[in-house]
Amino acid sequence: MADTKVKTEATEQDVIAKAKGFWARFSKTIIIAGAAIIVLVGGYLGYKYLYKLPNEEKANDMIFPAEKLFDNMANSTGFNKDSINLVLNGGNLNGTAFKGVLAVIREYGGTSAGNRAHYIAGACYLNVKEYDKAISQLKDFDGNGADQVQSRAYILLGHAYSELKKTDEALSYYKKAASADSKDQGLASEALYMAARYAESMGKTKEAIEIFQQLKDEYSTTPHVATGDVDKYLGKLGALK
Repeated sequence: MADTKVKTEATEQDVIAKAKGFWARFSKTIIIAGAAIIVLVGGYLGYKYLYKLPNEEKANDMIFPAEKLFDNMANSTGFNKDSINLVLNGGNLNGTAFKGVLAVIREYGGTSAGNRAHYIAGACYLNVKEYDKAISQLKDFDGNGADQVQSRAYILLGHAYSELKKTDEALSYYKKAASADSKDQGLASEALYMAARYAESMGKTKEAIEIFQQLKDEYSTTPHVATGDVDKYLGKLGALK
């Protein structure tokens, strides 16, 4: 019985370690892609709501420096605490004072800029391991029909929940990310692959098989399938057709 207890504890520790490492393995490409697209969509949403919300133009002006810094971090310099603090709380950059995305949320929360600020804040909090705050901000974000951005927000939520060892919630959001924009083969297949890998690493064998098989059936030309990666995992799980 003692041996069984030791094995159980070891298995639980292994699962926890895998859950906490999942964000590190998949973070970079998702944040980069998400940052690039959120800025582009921001212009569209700003135009869409310009006449509905009188404060939209002011909000766009306020968020611009922080949004530009966030985009630069995501696509070039990488995330670091000092820059993240500036994006969140504002400060002085190259001699110019500006406000951070948290101020945009407080002052213009109902605008599209305020909405984008939730996404940016969530991604920043995720990078400094403040996972509860990341979840709160990302849940307040609404893609407003921009399915690619919404899908990425769901992926970030999955990462945050995985770091908190809330495996059911994490897997749910990875799967939601795949269905949010199923027409985007690249993004949807990547989200499914992420969900399947996560399920497999958590010992959720049945779900992992189902998701890997869905990926193979629905996105047969995408890299993870075409290179045999999916078959490798299906074979490992004893379910290769």
